[in-house]
Amino acid sequence: MSQQSPSSPHDSAGKSLDSKRLTADEQLLKIPPLSERRSFVDSDPWRVLRILGEFVAGFEELADVRRAVSFFGSARTQPSDAMYQLTVETARLLGSNGFAVITGSGGGIMEAANKGARQAGAPSIGLNIELPFEQVTNPYVDRTVDFRYFFVRKTLLVKYSSAFIFPPGGFGTLDELSEVLTLKQTRKIGDMPIVLMGKEYWSGWYNWLKERLAGEGKISPQDLDLFEITDDPQRVLEIVVAWWREHDQTTSET
Repeated sequence: MSQQSPSSPHDSAGKSLDSKRLTADEQLLKIPPLSERRSFVDSDPWRVLRILGEFVAGFEELADVRRAVSFFGSARTQPSDAMYQLTVETARLLGSNGFAVITGSGGGIMEAANKGARQAGAPSIGLNIELPFEQVTNPYVDRTVDFRYFFVRKTLLVKYSSAFIFPPGGFGTLDELSEVLTLKQTRKIGDMPIVLMGKEYWSGWYNWLKERLAGEGKISPQDLDLFEITDDPQRVLEIVVAWWREHDQTTSET
């Protein structure tokens, strides 16, 4: 059996990304050679219109979503994993209490969350992203919105949610968690709940935040209260419902 070179880049499922097609994000961020500068200048304004179109299409598709929770987490988590089952139960509880579920539409934790929503008969929404490899929308998504650009997709994952749930994940999950925490810290999204599921998984990260970031003054001690860590789906439900009851009549339309 052939083995991948240690230096070869891989996708989130471990597949080699050598000889891949450029995604829209890569085309946007790529620095063109001097020989292509003229075409670069000519094409980028049209790319801006494509980005604008993605925002418009996403806003239009999700305009009716008012009571929803976004789930983030690893696409590699298997159905046999205890966290997969815990995510299904958490999403099912939220769905049974009137919340739609939004995910990135992929497998693993995202599939588990959409599955729980489906079991509860709640809206199950997937925001799919173009990747160098094919990402297949999981079978439990009822409504899919496709995106070329990560930053557009992340905006939609935040805009239409009342809470953010983070079971264990990898680089993408950490990126999304850091962004949501920054938005809450800077009061761009108010005090919306951020819940991390998996005390054992997140404990090392929390200790690092406490000892290094807070300990060295990189963040304030109270920033450690921006989120809660739990293993209990019922506790997740309590946090989300309590926030919704407090803000249902006062949250402004955007």
